[in-house]
Amino acid sequence: MTDVRADIPAKYKWDLTAIYKNMAEFDADFEKASQLVKAFPAHAETMTKSAQGLYNMLSDQVELSRIIEKLYMYAHLNSDLDLSDNYYLALMGRMQNLVCEAGSASFFVSPSLLRLDKKTTEKWYKEFPKLEEFRRTIEIEQRYRPHTLSEENEKLLADLQMSLGSHSQIRSIFANADLSFGKIKDEDRKSVELTEATYSLRLMSENRNVRRAAFKKVYETYGKYGNTLSALLNSFVKERVTLSKVRNFENSITASVFRDEVTPVIYNNLISTINEGLEPLFDYYNLKREVLGLSKLHMYDVYTPLIASCTKEYSFEEATKEVLDTVKVFGSEYHDTLKRGIEEEHWVDVYPSKGKRGGAYSSGCYDTAPYMLLNYTGKLDDVSTFAHEAGHSMHSWYSRKGNTPQESSYTIFVAEVASTVNELLLAHKKLRESNSNEEKLSILNQIMETYKGTLYRQTMFAEFEKEIHALCEAGQTLTKELLCEKYYAIVKKYFGNSVVCDKEIALEWMRIPHFYYFFYVYKYATCISAASSIVRRIETEGEAYIGKYLEFLSCGGRISPLDSLKVAGIDLTKPDVIKDAIADFADTVKAFRELYNKTK
Repeated sequence: MTDVRADIPAKYKWDLTAIYKNMAEFDADFEKASQLVKAFPAHAETMTKSAQGLYNMLSDQVELSRIIEKLYMYAHLNSDLDLSDNYYLALMGRMQNLVCEAGSASFFVSPSLLRLDKKTTEKWYKEFPKLEEFRRTIEIEQRYRPHTLSEENEKLLADLQMSLGSHSQIRSIFANADLSFGKIKDEDRKSVELTEATYSLRLMSENRNVRRAAFKKVYETYGKYGNTLSALLNSFVKERVTLSKVRNFENSITASVFRDEVTPVIYNNLISTINEGLEPLFDYYNLKREVLGLSKLHMYDVYTPLIASCTKEYSFEEATKEVLDTVKVFGSEYHDTLKRGIEEEHWVDVYPSKGKRGGAYSSGCYDTAPYMLLNYTGKLDDVSTFAHEAGHSMHSWYSRKGNTPQESSYTIFVAEVASTVNELLLAHKKLRESNSNEEKLSILNQIMETYKGTLYRQTMFAEFEKEIHALCEAGQTLTKELLCEKYYAIVKKYFGNSVVCDKEIALEWMRIPHFYYFFYVYKYATCISAASSIVRRIETEGEAYIGKYLEFLSCGGRISPLDSLKVAGIDLTKPDVIKDAIADFADTVKAFRELYNKTK
């Protein structure tokens, strides 16, 4: 397939004229949004005076948000098709300015909603029943009342925001722009530059000397800057701990999960259940040692592929059939909607081309299709990625179909569930249908790597993050020595006696950008656990369960993410869901070992 976008057939490209036929339509909506922004501050005087005034403000806010989201989506999707296109870069700049203007014009909304007491709002719901449409919006905002300061202090914190939260950016600039690792010898004994971007590829080399050299070189370099990076992480954690105290949260972890409408019970349940279920992980590392023929598995060996990648290639039409056959289990509405979106409505931009953004995603808003960006090359991994993004898009489609605009967005806490469900269902289908042991081993290896990296590794990170925040809350300074000591102890626990924990791995915390995302990583592990449990129930209960799953997809944001999962019979406050994921991982390791020994 050509990398010249103009030469790619239209059926493999987005049709973004479905959003705006031309720039005249875009400009008309842009002008409409600009006028709404200018008029919006008038609501500051009326929104707390009556039910009608509050309803009018919330309705106008939704209208403004819908137009801005549609405008932004048009600019963003077009820009991603060629990141060097200055026209759409400029359009993105216009949109960013409009978003900032809208934020400034509506600054009063949150503090005004917080000033409204429950007695008043309940009275207004009865007086003006249409206000019920926004009950969830109002209640979500008012959850923050115990954690909101005086108007004077809130203004002070708002003024300070520009000087807060820069740690992640600083770390990223340092790691990706300033840090230099030097050179190592590659597989052909040629001297090559080692970078953060190529490090993971070197760790997957079949040549153990290359893996070892890359591992040693990376941590030798990071070790030189340990004091700087520990001071940076200490400053970030201290900032988060301080802000949590200022906002009257019990601790920083409670402050973080509050946004997801959950409590630390979910976080702690994940860690304790995974700690009790480490044996399958140790078995996986023993399997890797056996397959690689090593007497000892070191930290630089754990990313080495167990087998060569599957060589079979799939045309996009074949990939589409694989994905559509997989989702037939969900019934005709799901299947036919996705089929129509792919084949008729051009939801998918399929192939890589010059300037196109890398990777894959699903993106859209209430008034657009749930578009998918791929960089499809025909590998089995690409088919899996397609199924994954289709899961996101159909989750979005059901959420928007079943809800008002203000309740149509699901939160990040459940965002990876539907996508992982599709990914796992596809893998299981391929395992049942494939006649190729090579393909089966490749699929099993892919599933194992997903569980290892998402369920176990992210939980390990979550445990370390919890511990360093607790240390800071207890008044300790996070020095290089303390961070290395704590991280190394957790690594040893997660690798057990199955892997030699080389001393350099104690420095790995310096490489992980997620430690600056404030208790984010645990969601990766809870999502794959929920997805694993859902897949198990789909495959054992069939049609009797499918309705519950589709209802979960339709929840959007009208109920809390935890309650939406309970609609599908998933209760993350209990260990059973995590245990299901651990059991599925253990079964996959066993299946790989049996098939590998049979074909060896």
